[in-house]
Amino acid sequence: MKRGRLFVIAAPSGAGKTSLVKALLEQEPGLHLSVSHTTRSRRPKEVDGREYHFDSVANFRELIARGEFLEHAQVFDNLYGTSRAFVEQRLDAGQDVVLEIDWQGARQVRQALPQCVSIFVLPPSRAALAERLATRATDSTQVIERRLREAAADMSHYAEFDFVVVNDDFAQAVTDLRRIIAGDCADLSSKRARLAPLLGELLTSV
Repeated sequence: MKRGRLFVIAAPSGAGKTSLVKALLEQEPGLHLSVSHTTRSRRPKEVDGREYHFDSVANFRELIARGEFLEHAQVFDNLYGTSRAFVEQRLDAGQDVVLEIDWQGARQVRQALPQCVSIFVLPPSRAALAERLATRATDSTQVIERRLREAAADMSHYAEFDFVVVNDDFAQAVTDLRRIIAGDCADLSSKRARLAPLLGELLTSV
């Protein structure tokens, strides 16, 4: 049986990664989402086992000690991790898997599974990123300000990824993700020259 493919999608907070992945999964039924573990508090309308597996810090550290994570990282004040068993079982069964994680986790996954396809999502501007964080209204003003301060540091890792998708027009961004899944994506390389003006703004405006 042909082994499945692993797609790793990362982005700074507020870039729209979660909404894009949800739309991608709806349009690509052959993809399977790996639900991450986290120690952060559950937000309203989130369901344990759907958005995340919500763990206590103690239980999360026990999973680390047992080597059960493909990757794990601390993001802001919370821990996040990906189940090694879930991913390996799906890939061995010939299923394609999507990981929605941060750049730190993506780096670990690339080291463990270098054949994975990695994608970084950028916002169309610094102003759009700030607006999206404020509109989400699930975090305090202090948390939003901190996320904005750290956004440039996150986005500076874009070049570590195979591809970059700019989430300006949502439908187009989903189309771009689907093109990457299909392999028709040479023009979406993270090294493409036309990203330079946008990156100049995003990486120097914090």
